[in-house]
Amino acid sequence: MGEQPLKLLFAEDIEDLNRVVKAMLEHAGYSVDAVFDGEAALDCLAENGYDAVILDIMMPKLDGITVLRKMREQNMNLPVLLLTAKAEVNDRVEGLDAGADDYLPKPFAMKELLARVNAMTRRRTRYDKKVVAFANYSLDADTLELKAENTMRLSIKEFELLQLLTLNPGKQLTTEYVLERVWPDEPDADGDTVFLYVSYLRRKLSGVAASVQITGERGGWYCLETK
Repeated sequence: MGEQPLKLLFAEDIEDLNRVVKAMLEHAGYSVDAVFDGEAALDCLAENGYDAVILDIMMPKLDGITVLRKMREQNMNLPVLLLTAKAEVNDRVEGLDAGADDYLPKPFAMKELLARVNAMTRRRTRYDKKVVAFANYSLDADTLELKAENTMRLSIKEFELLQLLTLNPGKQLTTEYVLERVWPDEPDADGDTVFLYVSYLRRKLSGVAASVQITGERGGWYCLETK
């Protein structure tokens, strides 16, 4: 971790879980501010700098998705992990649409939570090239921004997937290849996961007027091509 520990904000209203997770993260070398509701989370975000945020979706005063939306409206580009007792796809999609970088359904293993947090905080120093570009767009690893005629922030997984495609233009990358490189430590990720993120990227590439398209179908291969 280095001399200065990375700082996390953790918002969870169940006191026992809050205490246990905070202790686990601190034992792993993080500095953690723990709060119990969404309003307190926003107050902390306004006053302090953080390297990543963990938000429970179901919290009093303000729920986690509302906090996340307010963060993104204020251009806070911190990586955010959502915790939810709801495992339905619609809840995952709502969180990802709001700008979440990852989600973890409850109940979860502490080891898995730590792995997700490590992955989120590692990404800022993980990329050899801070900016990669293809056709008329660029990807910035520091801000997770996709820039063409317009600019949009990507989630970490969106960024990693589009970076993989950008570094391999015109190549047909199989679903298995993508899973090995973008979701190496997530056994629950599958072809549907890849397809969901490809769908997000197709929409965002269109939103910034990028002159490329991602071809391919669910469960098969995907290829980044110029239009």
